[in-house]
Amino acid sequence: MLYKTRADWLAAPKRRVLFFGMSGLGKTHVATLLRGSGEWFHYSIDYRIGTRYMGELIADNFKREAMKVPFLRELLLSDSVYIASNITFENLAPLSTYLGKPGSETRGGLPFEEYMRRQDQHRRAEIAALLDTRHFIGRAQDLYGCGNFVCDSGGSICEVVDPWADSDPVLDALEQDLLLVWIKGSDAHTAELVRRFDRAPKPMYYQPEFLDRAWTGYRVEKGLTEQEVNPDDFIRWTYARALAHRQPRYQAMARRGVTVLAEEVAQVRSPDDMIELIARAIDRKDP
Repeated sequence: MLYKTRADWLAAPKRRVLFFGMSGLGKTHVATLLRGSGEWFHYSIDYRIGTRYMGELIADNFKREAMKVPFLRELLLSDSVYIASNITFENLAPLSTYLGKPGSETRGGLPFEEYMRRQDQHRRAEIAALLDTRHFIGRAQDLYGCGNFVCDSGGSICEVVDPWADSDPVLDALEQDLLLVWIKGSDAHTAELVRRFDRAPKPMYYQPEFLDRAWTGYRVEKGLTEQEVNPDDFIRWTYARALAHRQPRYQAMARRGVTVLAEEVAQVRSPDDMIELIARAIDRKDP
């Protein structure tokens, strides 16, 4: 670990952390709180994916839909309008909309082959964005004189690495530069995330092997062809299974860092609170 003891962490002139865990447990909230102090640089993996690596794909998808409308088609062809994604740290809807959902096209779904192609684009983009972290650590220092650094990873980080491997190129690189901090949720948190997702299902990135099994299993269980699949129903069915699939992967990643509980994170009100919480997590880590 980058900071092997509580004393190392508290005495460090520059603190660098990466938060990981299920979406909805406070990663972005805490990263935003740290950034708001003016003493931390906030690097969002999802924002980097949606701007640097998939921004053109997202914008082109908007244009493809606009070209179906005669009025907008004429304006686009004459360069009279400009279409772009307005993605932010807090609003990643353009990225999730591009990923889409597989199933019946009349219900807004994508053919499974196209859906998998976009999933693979996301996988490659996420790996690249994670490996860009070192560049942004240097950029934060050089441009802004900011040595404290927080990397706000996406919930799918555990899907693009091998958490159990002795050596993984992405985790190895991250571990050299940051303290990995797992925000661990309880069964109650998981149940609430499932309820929240059920109310407003949204596209996500999944490990391809898991997704292929889910797609086959869902259609066999329901007795449906690809074009009969309700996209929202499929991703609702898949989401709870995805959380169960990810939990041991997060736990294996946490061997490289420390664990804090979502309940503890919910009590954080200041950067000092977070610094102390991580110090306690280092203290209680098994030797």
